[in-house]
Amino acid sequence: MRVLVVEDERVMADAIATGLRREAMAVDVAYDGAAALEKTGYIDYDVIVLDRDLPKVHGDEVARRLVAQRSASRIIMLTASGEVDDKIEGLELGADDYLAKPFAFMELVARVRALGRRSAPALPPVLERAGIRLDPGKRLVTRDGNEVSLTKKEFAVLEELMRAEGAVVSQEDLLDKAWDEHIDPFTNVVRVTMMTLRKKLGEPQIIETVPGVGYRL
Repeated sequence: MRVLVVEDERVMADAIATGLRREAMAVDVAYDGAAALEKTGYIDYDVIVLDRDLPKVHGDEVARRLVAQRSASRIIMLTASGEVDDKIEGLELGADDYLAKPFAFMELVARVRALGRRSAPALPPVLERAGIRLDPGKRLVTRDGNEVSLTKKEFAVLEELMRAEGAVVSQEDLLDKAWDEHIDPFTNVVRVTMMTLRKKLGEPQIIETVPGVGYRL
């Protein structure tokens, strides 16, 4: 697996890189946003560990540009804040996952591995339901003929809901299928992702919350 660590605190960046290399990963390091964009211009990374507060080019802008370029790299954003609003903003920028500082290193390893395993998804048939058309092969979603731009996690959650064909999908199933078994079962990442997904799909709302059970489309 090829990983890029983008972190301006050099001691931390080097420590993360060394640790990931010990986990048999090929790791490059960038100490600012400009260097990160330069490296991603000629190297295809499976996963990018991206600090949010970077010099030269802010981490948010790095994420925006990668999404605009339709980069296949998975992004895990490191943030000093664990507030829900900050997590929502990070997900909307295009991050596939987030991790608040300070964090346990082995949790980072598990999340990087989980994202890496999903860097080359299969190409199942096109799905259609409730005016939504989802093409996993092209990673394209439309509603009533209008394209909807989704992050990879939003796309994965929507895909699972559509595959359920109206049945309720539990949060546990979404965590298992759209994230990985390593994800913290007590995380609120499903709820946060559902909030951003509903917002992007627009009105009328078509994703129903079934209290204490899960979600259905």
